Amino acid sequence: MFLQITCVVLILSEMAAAAVAAPLAKPNCPDRCGDVEIPYPFGTTKDCYLNEVFWLNCSDSSSSPTKPLLGYIEITKISIDGQLDILSLISFRCFKNSSGVLEYDNEPYLRVLDFTISNTRNKFVAVGCDTYAFLNAFQNNEPFSIGCTSTCQSLRNVIDGSCSGIGCCQVDIPKGLKNFTLDARSYNDHVKVGSFNPCSYAFVAKQDWFNFSSDYLQESQQGNKTYPMVLDWAIGDTTCEIAKNQSGYVCGRNSQCYDPENGDGYLCKCINEGYEGNPYLEDGCQDINECEADPNPCNTTTSTCKNTDGNFTCICLDGYEGDGKIASGIGCRPKANKSSVNIIVPLAISIGLVGLFVGGSSIYCGLKRRKLIKLKEKFFQQNGGLLLQQKLSNYRASMETAKIFSAEELQNATNNYDESRVLGQGSFGTVYRGVLPDNKIVAIKKSKICDRTQIEQFINEVIVLTQINHRNVVRMLGCCLETEVPLLVYEFITNGTLSSHIHDKNLSSSLSWEKRLKIASETAGALAYLHSSTSVPIIHRDVKPANILLDDNYSAKIADFGTSILVPLDQTELSTLVKGTFGYLDPEYFYSNQLTEKSDVYSFGVVVAELLTSEKALSFDRPEKDRSLAMYFNSAIKEDCLHQILDDQIVNDGNINAIHEVANIAKWCLSVRGEDRPTMKEVAMELEGLRIMGKHPLVKTNLYIEETDYLLGAPTHSFNIDVYNDSSSAITTVGLETMSNQVVKPLDDGR
Repeated sequence: MFLQITCVVLILSEMAAAAVAAPLAKPNCPDRCGDVEIPYPFGTTKDCYLNEVFWLNCSDSSSSPTKPLLGYIEITKISIDGQLDILSLISFRCFKNSSGVLEYDNEPYLRVLDFTISNTRNKFVAVGCDTYAFLNAFQNNEPFSIGCTSTCQSLRNVIDGSCSGIGCCQVDIPKGLKNFTLDARSYNDHVKVGSFNPCSYAFVAKQDWFNFSSDYLQESQQGNKTYPMVLDWAIGDTTCEIAKNQSGYVCGRNSQCYDPENGDGYLCKCINEGYEGNPYLEDGCQDINECEADPNPCNTTTSTCKNTDGNFTCICLDGYEGDGKIASGIGCRPKANKSSVNIIVPLAISIGLVGLFVGGSSIYCGLKRRKLIKLKEKFFQQNGGLLLQQKLSNYRASMETAKIFSAEELQNATNNYDESRVLGQGSFGTVYRGVLPDNKIVAIKKSKICDRTQIEQFINEVIVLTQINHRNVVRMLGCCLETEVPLLVYEFITNGTLSSHIHDKNLSSSLSWEKRLKIASETAGALAYLHSSTSVPIIHRDVKPANILLDDNYSAKIADFGTSILVPLDQTELSTLVKGTFGYLDPEYFYSNQLTEKSDVYSFGVVVAELLTSEKALSFDRPEKDRSLAMYFNSAIKEDCLHQILDDQIVNDGNINAIHEVANIAKWCLSVRGEDRPTMKEVAMELEGLRIMGKHPLVKTNLYIEETDYLLGAPTHSFNIDVYNDSSSAITTVGLETMSNQVVKPLDDGR
């Protein structure tokens, strides 16, 4: 019966739509260009469009089919609910055979000031075995970039339909992007892969339209210069509430405005299903006369149909009662005699139905509760809960810190994961601010995905992280395993990220040189602890200012171990899929896939360079050769012009020598070869020595050794460390002195 009613409703809707031919364009204006319908506010001739933003050029050439153009962009479909299907250009860079000689390239620029890239209908895609690509756009009138990298050594590991970084990579489009350029590049000019993959490609693809295949790698796509994508459009740049009270408001009769999810402005829609048409025209939303539909929505043998404004009614004939509508299944039935039997029977039936409803509801709620309990138990076992309990019993000292939270505890702590509790979002999950029953504030990380094959490794990481007891590492308090994806609970750090303090002008002024040196020293000490002092060495793999939190005393706290790896004690390097953040990624790790603790050292070197310069690790505002801060920083030191890129707020006559020392440490960390870099323990000792010299006014970097010995009255023990200078094959010998049991390294700008 339900299926029949549904079918009738669908038929009625289709017939009603056919009965009313609602106008799309303004009177006496063309409503098509070739095969594309052109609804107002768009138009192709004068006085037929709202303003210049919505003017389309309807080309008419004997050599090509008629098609609408927005500037030079071809339109394939216009939807009145705010979407515009277009053909966007592809960025490509192709090389001749395996010679590394560029054969042809294309870097398109889509300039549509008033329209926004749809973040729900598109994705950014890069294709190639030696490829990195960027989408550079504007968000809220500020430059913004996203990108990804795609590599492969052969076609053996390429999987059709998979776009996970092997031959193809893709990323989601953020909200509010306009005016974008595409940039597809390669690392080695396809020299190593040119025999089967000569080109790098980048494009914005319509969701579910692009399906990756290895054919894309082998074939030249030069002829395919466009790809379908979707733009979001809206009226003006003010919200719906403001536009209602302004002149030029375009929503017509029987329509209402609403705010789009992506971008500025407002959109219009007909007020309900009883109206149909173009809501941007004055009389665009017209009443549908359902009574003229075939078949009629009323049972014509027992009722008559009457059209109403935006709806219809069925009037039963004399001797009948009901609503008369076919779709409701009630229709019109003969009126019943009002005898006592006819009253008692329905009453008894009603009471019985109420009893059945109450009993059924109780049974249903009980079954649902039992099902929820079983589901929690299932997730708990799938997520390694039994294994975690077993391991916790072997670490009795950690029982108080490694707590297993229930799903209800964390749901109540975050007010059911309310959006107002969100502290931050990343590619691996969302972090919420939570308040436990004892009023303790915590940070709760909710991951997006969970790899069931890595559960044992995940449990081992939880055990190790809960045992980490270092004042400069964010402490893990426990986890919840009763949900589909495990939740991790950390201590809450109050003062935000180091990244915001460096790059926010309002906050950076309070970040003095002493605070920056302290942050660098504490971060180095924490990384050294992770590399060499934990029961199982840990490589963080994503060291950057965004993952360094600050408390109210500006003490550094390393956070976000989502990409970290536990290193077996008998191994010094791991072969793994490259993960990390552009600008901080160790080049040796990127090319070899061999991860060592020296990869963290390189990333730390970039962090120190940011602390000294307040520049971003990757910036398109700098010239192309200086986009990478690591290269920009090393070049400045090599050319003896470091002072030109230092943050003026931290430089003074009293600390310039210490700044040069820290810069040399950063340069050491940024050595291209991992074997030329120091260990984090060496870096931590160097920075801590500089901090101590800064705290004691009697210890100055320009004192002679004899004067230092005399003032401190301590014996001098010296030894040498040979450090390979990454700019030459020469070896620099650095002398270290022991003063009052503290190692202090004299300044050596020549490192």
